[in-house]
Amino acid sequence: MSGTRIKRWLNMHGKEFNADGTLKDEVRQQKLAKGAHPGAIDSYARRLKEEYDEWKHLDETDPEPWPVYTAYDFFTAEEKQQFYADGTLRAEYIEIALSKGISENWLAEMERRKKIDVDNYNRVSARDAERGINFGEQEMNRLRASSRTYVERLKQMEQDLRNFEEPSSLPFDKDTPYF
Repeated sequence: MSGTRIKRWLNMHGKEFNADGTLKDEVRQQKLAKGAHPGAIDSYARRLKEEYDEWKHLDETDPEPWPVYTAYDFFTAEEKQQFYADGTLRAEYIEIALSKGISENWLAEMERRKKIDVDNYNRVSARDAERGINFGEQEMNRLRASSRTYVERLKQMEQDLRNFEEPSSLPFDKDTPYF
């Protein structure tokens, strides 16, 4: 997705800066009214405009990768057998479920809930994309991190302890034994 850095920059600084990276005039006036030195305001505006220009240049010359994930990518293997990507139930699953005695009402409820999940994913993904954030990529990274093995997490915890991380932020009690 092009312009992701600029979108993030504007998300961080958009209250004070225009879409072209220049300080809004009303912000300049507010700072002056609060007693800020004009040179300090100009220096602030210049530093952030330089950062904006650098990020814009990077967006144009070296766009960030933007892997596209859909809600379907986060379905479990079982859910992929039950549902299509839009959250509707697969006809073959409905047949099997009905033959096992699952009610049509329950199947309709399952479908309704899955469609809500898909719609929510799509809504958050679109909202975050407007801000230059790849929600799907963040979710995939979170899932990958949480699926690490127990031993890998213990080793990471040892490193975190050596880095003096707060014990409450660790995945296990610091006295957790190895097997």
